[in-house]
Amino acid sequence: MTYTPFDLSGKVALVTGGNRGIGLGMAEAMAQAGADIAIWGTNESRNKEAEEKLKAYGVKVYARQVNVAEEQEVVDGIDATVAELGRIDSVFANAGIGYGAPSFVEMKTDVYRKVLSVNLDGVFWTLRETCRHMVERAKDGDAGGSLVGIASLAAIEGAGKNEAYAATKGAVISMIRAIAVEHARYGMRANAILPGWIATDMTQGAQDNPAFAEKVIPRVPARRWGEPEDFGGMAVYLSSDASSYMSGQTLVIDGGYSIF
Repeated sequence: MTYTPFDLSGKVALVTGGNRGIGLGMAEAMAQAGADIAIWGTNESRNKEAEEKLKAYGVKVYARQVNVAEEQEVVDGIDATVAELGRIDSVFANAGIGYGAPSFVEMKTDVYRKVLSVNLDGVFWTLRETCRHMVERAKDGDAGGSLVGIASLAAIEGAGKNEAYAATKGAVISMIRAIAVEHARYGMRANAILPGWIATDMTQGAQDNPAFAEKVIPRVPARRWGEPEDFGGMAVYLSSDASSYMSGQTLVIDGGYSIF
């Protein structure tokens, strides 16, 4: 018998913020492994582009315009995703924003609230509503499910001038651990992914900064920026049966930066 735990055929994965960057990198890998994919994003044209790209892998794709900072949009989005694709086997709460400030004392309350609304409230509602779906399914005899929160190295390292962002990412880890403990009885597991310096739209300013390229990236043992596709393997693993006994973990993907 052939060992095929990474075959995602018959599974459905939801990725918020899935129309670009890390989200799209994960969605592409899971589509190539056979999963049907739902992506949420606020930009309709980018959603459409990502949808067409993912359909090329021969799987079902559902793209929906959702602002995760709005609770009702998340509730409706989960209902619509289940109605369209039949179920959700794994969710990647990836949508996030990265506003900072020149200094902590100059950080405005409206910036703090905006970052929390997407990075924490949005993750909370996305995971809560997915848990609701998975628990109901488990009670009907169909146990299982994988919940993944995308945090950041900012959760475990000092992120000066970025206190609001760091606070949300630390909270995501705590939320994931609580979910993991409470929902193991339903065959569900929950884990957090912590990206390091990844070349995405969010880090474009740093990518364009010569001083950053000269002083920070050389400190990455891998000697390069991370790319969205570097998250594909972990996404497939966490969606697959191979990760059925892994739960409550923080998985760092940073080219070795945090240990150097």
